[in-house]
Amino acid sequence: MVCSVTVTVTEAHRTIDAVWRIESAKLIAALTRMVRDVGLAEELAQDALVAALEQWPSSGVPSNPGAWLMTIAKRRAIDHFRHLKMAERKHEEIGLDLETTQQAIEVEPDEVPDDLLRLIFTACHPVLKTEARVALTLRLLGGLTTDEIARAFLVPESTVAQRIVRAKRTLAQKKVPFEVPAGPELAERLGSVLEVVYLIFNEGYSATAGDDWMRPQLCADAMRLGRILAGLAPQEPEVFGLVALMELQASRSRARVTPEGEPILLLDQNRAKWDRLLIGHGLAALERAESLSRARGPYVLQAAIAACHARAGAPEDTDWERIAALYGELAEVTPSPVVELNRAVAVSMASGPEAALPLVDELAASPALARYHLLPTVRGDLLAKVGRLAEARAEFERAASLTRNSRERDVLLARAKAAAGE
Repeated sequence: MVCSVTVTVTEAHRTIDAVWRIESAKLIAALTRMVRDVGLAEELAQDALVAALEQWPSSGVPSNPGAWLMTIAKRRAIDHFRHLKMAERKHEEIGLDLETTQQAIEVEPDEVPDDLLRLIFTACHPVLKTEARVALTLRLLGGLTTDEIARAFLVPESTVAQRIVRAKRTLAQKKVPFEVPAGPELAERLGSVLEVVYLIFNEGYSATAGDDWMRPQLCADAMRLGRILAGLAPQEPEVFGLVALMELQASRSRARVTPEGEPILLLDQNRAKWDRLLIGHGLAALERAESLSRARGPYVLQAAIAACHARAGAPEDTDWERIAALYGELAEVTPSPVVELNRAVAVSMASGPEAALPLVDELAASPALARYHLLPTVRGDLLAKVGRLAEARAEFERAASLTRNSRERDVLLARAKAAAGE
């Protein structure tokens, strides 16, 4: 059944694009369960998309586009198996097999959530390198094209294409099962899934390179993936912690840049521009996470820190002592020099720059932070506050030389000039 309203080719393509973003993950997930091959499942889904591009502009958009795509993809799957079997033996010998195959690839509605969860764990399998996990996740679960992923991460399209091809090949060669892991493996694999989603969000929230301070669409894609995951794993506190963290951070998006795209630091932001709806959603997700477990994991702790900022009506209302304590707790859960650097910032706000400088000076010797531009940024800020302006200028200039984001570089160079009185 199709809609009676006639659509133009442009309107149909726009609709197809929207449908694909919504339905592609469910489609690929169901097909992967059928054919047990992520690469083949994506090819079958793409075949269905091509059919939609060919037929919908003239026939109209189906009333249930997702079901239409699934029907076409299933037919392609049967054709695929028929071709394979005919290559092995005579046509008359495979009739029963084809009937069995068609029955096997029927999709029960109740299985769709499980299929999506399996696809997430497959795309984020630790057997893949991190950049491959990110690219494959955005491709299979985000519905992004190779070109869109390449533009988002400022890498050549061919690089992204190679990562995706290699990732699918690796999953096939390693015979990675299409399943949700159980037992002790679940915690490890869930960590990999959450890491990928948060990496996608972070690249959108604070772009590591290029001319833009933010890439909002990547943030939106990551939050959508996080909400899907929360719906599929409703008893996992860290999933809700990550959703809370992303929503609380994203609530500040409109206040983080000037109309010209220049960055605005947290304490200088107009908090009236913060999205109160997102803050409400984030605080609710944090409450859910904390109700599921008394032991707080890294994402729940980071969300609790973000909540301290969200609850403060003005910078001076921020509970910096609690933030410093939460960073201390986070450092125990996931020891990291970056966490210690953030704790030092909170200590400086709670107790003054003199209390924080020794902490930052200790971190300066850490090899892990040797090329981390935020270390000299923080040290420069503390030095400026205690009046050691020449040293502060040198730190800001060093930070500017380390960042790959042009907007951030301009801000750091401006701070270097300010420290020099220029």
